[in-house]
Amino acid sequence: MTMEQVRLFPFQHKDVLQIGIAFKFNSALKSHLMLLEEVTWTKTHSCFYVSFTQENKGKLYRHLQKFDCRIDYSELQSYTISPRIEEDLNEFSSYLQGKRYSKSTIGTYCSFILKLLKFQQKPISAYTNRDLELFIEKEIAQQGYSISTHRQCISALKQFEKLHKLEALNVDDIDRPNKSKYLPVVLSKEEVIDIFRATRNLKHRTLLILIYSSGLRIGEALSLKLQDIDVDRRQIYVRNGKGRKDRHVVMAEAFVPLLYNYLTSYKPEKLFIEGKDGDEYSASSVRSVLKLACSRAKIKKHVTPHTLRHSYATHMLENGTDLRHIQALLGHSRPETTMIYTHVTQHDLLKIKSPLDVALKQLSESDKNPENLRLSRNIFD
Repeated sequence: MTMEQVRLFPFQHKDVLQIGIAFKFNSALKSHLMLLEEVTWTKTHSCFYVSFTQENKGKLYRHLQKFDCRIDYSELQSYTISPRIEEDLNEFSSYLQGKRYSKSTIGTYCSFILKLLKFQQKPISAYTNRDLELFIEKEIAQQGYSISTHRQCISALKQFEKLHKLEALNVDDIDRPNKSKYLPVVLSKEEVIDIFRATRNLKHRTLLILIYSSGLRIGEALSLKLQDIDVDRRQIYVRNGKGRKDRHVVMAEAFVPLLYNYLTSYKPEKLFIEGKDGDEYSASSVRSVLKLACSRAKIKKHVTPHTLRHSYATHMLENGTDLRHIQALLGHSRPETTMIYTHVTQHDLLKIKSPLDVALKQLSESDKNPENLRLSRNIFD
């Protein structure tokens, strides 16, 4: 029997340097790999990956050594960093851990600082603001990174400055591009119901309805434990949401029969939605399920699990729920974040008449031949 080979390689994903993990499909190897909390799947690149940090690099290698496989890390070796850079990067990572940043944020920030250290190739004590500006100009702006990634880079540099406390550094003097203001995609109430009807698998339908009916983030829904569902009070307890905040959300009355059907059929033990081996269900699988449901429902909008949350908030606002209550239910820290839904609600927009409709109505009342005003007819010279 041949030994499984696992290839580790550096690549860019979501504008951040990652360590890719490639191997021929092997369910046992996949299960072993997913035991590592940092591992994520990318559908775009069709591989598992972790953020490119020295800590993750060592942890991943040690974890794979426990499985009977051959590890090809030659591509990572060619992507070497000097001992000085490794020491500086580890110091920065430890600093962020001490500030209790999430693993995802630490990986992202360390990726930017690794780029900076490789770009400048000089002691940190000699850094000036101009060094940081050159890095942003050459490595971030000119490489076509998104505005949100550019802003993340500035945030990483601010933490870098706080760690080293150099007089020549003041990241506040570096321009941060304005955040792009996109209105969220929102589904109509009819479209939401059509999606649920098009989701044939009971587990998948239960999950999508949970996300919409309680306004959950996808990560909150996938990490939800059975013990945090209070059917009697019709509430769900969301632990450690974004910003490490706990909150209670409302459980829909219509969700209760579906909940009991799902629990009886699937018998989850710990997590509300479990994968094959009782581990956490993957976000990429949920996105695939939703994409298929939208296709069956003939919905052309770009719909993601977060679209269901956007739709929940917008529909709540249209139903007359106070904005402060919506803010609390969504777990937003600032009311400004919730205010975005006032721009997409149709509650007042439906009362506004297009000037075309007004003009045609007025003219039809005075015109002796209203047929002349029917713009949909075929017109011949």
